[in-house]
Amino acid sequence: MAAKQKKSVKPARKLGKIGSFIRHHYRHFNAAALIDAADGYAHHLEQGGKMMVTLAGAMSTAELGLSLAEMIRRDKVHAITCTGANLEEDIFNLVAHDYYVRIPGYRSLSADDEEKLLARHLNRVTDTCIPEEQAIRRLEKAVLAEWLAADKAGKAYFPHEFFYRILLAGKLEKYYQIDPKDSWLLAAAKKNLPIIVPGWEDSTLGNIFAGHLIAGDVKNVHTVRTGIEYMTMLADWYQKTCRRHSIGFFQIGGGIAGDFPICVVPMLEQDLQVRDIPRWGYFCQISDSTTSYGSYSGAVPNEKITWGKLSADTPKFIIESDATIVAPLIFASVLGQ
Repeated sequence: MAAKQKKSVKPARKLGKIGSFIRHHYRHFNAAALIDAADGYAHHLEQGGKMMVTLAGAMSTAELGLSLAEMIRRDKVHAITCTGANLEEDIFNLVAHDYYVRIPGYRSLSADDEEKLLARHLNRVTDTCIPEEQAIRRLEKAVLAEWLAADKAGKAYFPHEFFYRILLAGKLEKYYQIDPKDSWLLAAAKKNLPIIVPGWEDSTLGNIFAGHLIAGDVKNVHTVRTGIEYMTMLADWYQKTCRRHSIGFFQIGGGIAGDFPICVVPMLEQDLQVRDIPRWGYFCQISDSTTSYGSYSGAVPNEKITWGKLSADTPKFIIESDATIVAPLIFASVLGQ
């Protein structure tokens, strides 16, 4: 006798056109995992939970702000951990979008073709080239003024705080080339959303800061606060928040953006001996890194149980697919679009 097909449970939230489409067509394999993860995300929020989203890869250059910004405005995201590249590249796109160059045939580029792009000061990210002068140097000028002022005053701020100050003061508004509502960092700044940026020095602006430090323009390396201080900030936020709300973890890609923040729970429990710290209450990872030997990004969620990050009963989802396709669909489903 054939087994009966398990019917999906109709979500409590309203389904829009996108949500209805994916619920009808996405029934198996990674497609079904996408539905389950979106329903789990929405259920977590409906139960009063909070959500951290982590951004690896080049999601800002992929213009994830088109969907992530609305998630922030609608209180579907309560903290973000991202690479330094994702932090700055959202602003690059905000102020220089019209100067970006897309190369659909990037797989066929020769080394000589790449040299020609370099000569044009176009830095390639897959099929998209970031214009150095209009994006990078434009932001450098604004943030350098903030670094120098803080340095002279003997003050220190996190990387994202410098960007918040620039955006909220409107110092780059005259350069905006996209609708500002599509900038996730601007949406986060308006909410004063907690942002964690581990390894910020591994970014274009991080390199530029080091250059100004070497040149002697900035005197104090601690003018920009970095990793360990970010962990102490995260520990404080997690402890204050988890007393009232279960906190979920929505991970886009792998690397330091995911590795760094998820460790705050075992650090608090095992290293600081805080015994009543709840583990992450929801976990989802979108990754094209399939399960493998020794790859953190390819580790299945259950492995995190042994490290004290997740519990046996934590809802866990893994979608082995392209995050530039998957994340906007999940966000649209959660938003009821």
